Amino acid sequence: MAIVRVGEVELDCERSGSGPPLLAIMGMSGTALHWGEPFLEALRSDFEVIAYDHRGVGASSALEGQLSIRALAEDAAGLLSALELESVNVLGISMGGMVAQELALSHPELVRTLTLGCTYCGGEGSAQAAPEVIQRLFEAMSSGDRERAIRTGWEMNVSAAKAADADAYATFLGIAERRAVAVPVIMAQAQAILAHDTSSRLGQLDMPTLVIHGTEDQMLPVANGRMIAERIPNARLEILDGVGHLFFWERPAESAELIRRLAAVPA
Repeated sequence: MAIVRVGEVELDCERSGSGPPLLAIMGMSGTALHWGEPFLEALRSDFEVIAYDHRGVGASSALEGQLSIRALAEDAAGLLSALELESVNVLGISMGGMVAQELALSHPELVRTLTLGCTYCGGEGSAQAAPEVIQRLFEAMSSGDRERAIRTGWEMNVSAAKAADADAYATFLGIAERRAVAVPVIMAQAQAILAHDTSSRLGQLDMPTLVIHGTEDQMLPVANGRMIAERIPNARLEILDGVGHLFFWERPAESAELIRRLAAVPA
């Protein structure tokens, strides 16, 4: 990965693959590694994938002060400017999907197509994780047992069937060990998510848009995907049955194909 100066911060960024550019915006507590090689490899044959770590994550600048989704969207816009890219396909998942919404609303000229995965828009009718899910995650993160926290995060982010896949968990654990995200950064990201609300503005978007959501998403229930798709004109909704929050871990090839089809739609 390479360090790119974006205004007052530096972002750790990796470019791989060939084809039209695709900016991949990761979610809360995630790193560029969390896209997973099967999904990235499926994208690289058709896109130049640009994956980066948010401020406070990995080798990107340390987090100073509070975070907001709009500030993270400006980081994304600044990164595209620094890379001298006039417009890109944008993929955002979870918190990254919220960043992608703000990026598309504030800088529509930068976004050729928009893919919003396992995310939400805030406002009346949106749904966050159930209290018992939040409690379980909080207890695991507060336990001081890092492996317990990672295991719990894994189980909350994938379907029950995927959670039982020992090899997949070993890969997930390895990523967490290679590039840990500090708890204060995760808490700052969580606060930014709580303040996020684009619900009344999504009707302004007019670029080709795809919304992907799994039916077993415990972090952000599938109702959020339906709500977002209803509010964005002509958005396409793909509901993945039996799939959890990290849909691109569970169905990497199918997820990449959906994005590929969207990019092929005339603007």
